[in-house]
This record gives sequence, C-alpha cells and structure tokens, in this order.
Amino acid sequence: MIGEKIQIIRKQKGLSLSECAQRANISKSYLSNIERNLNQNPSIQIIDRIAAVLDADLRTLLGTKPIDELLPENEWLDFVEELKNSGVDKDELQKYKTVIEFAKWQNDKFGEKT
Repeated sequence: MIGEKIQIIRKQKGLSLSECAQRANISKSYLSNIERNLNQNPSIQIIDRIAAVLDADLRTLLGTKPIDELLPENEWLDFVEELKNSGVDKDELQKYKTVIEFAKWQNDKFGEKT
C-alpha cells in the first residue's frame, strides 16, 4: 500500500517522520496516519508533495510494484556507502558503472554469473 511505500523510501533516505512531514508541509500525525494506512485516500497533491520530498517518482508511490522491489539489497547500499566514503570522483564512478554494465551485458548474453 502507498503508506508502506512512503515509509520504506523515507527510511531509506534517512528522514525522520517529523522532518519529512515538515518538508512536505503536512502535520507529523497526518503523515504517520498515511504511513500506517489509517488514511488510505490522501489527495494526489499531498502524495505529490511527499514524493517531491522523498525524491521519488509519483508513479512509484501510486503503482503496483511490490514493496520488496523498492528495497535495494543491503550489499548495494553498503557498496554505495563505501564509494561515498572513499572519495571516488565522478570519472572513477563512471568507470565503475561501465564495468558493471559490461558484466550485466555479458551475463545477459552468455548466461554467465559475474
């Protein structure tokens, strides 16, 4: 449901309930009710403001994509965190991206595990 998706993404972004509500210009209790699915029909304007705060696509929040698909695997989160902490610059990051894309292409084409 939409409330669960909002809560998952909010926590992924490291935002507290209060901070997210304040940025979306809604009350903390209202956001809490949405997240707990006590308010199952918030207006599209409210959802749009929450999506903007979360830097999430409105279609992601409203769509039917299962909640578990919104959760990136912990390994990816750890990898991203390591990159941030290691001071990788933009050019190096692009090189890593290219290597990952090649490995994915190779796996798709040849069915090999990379």
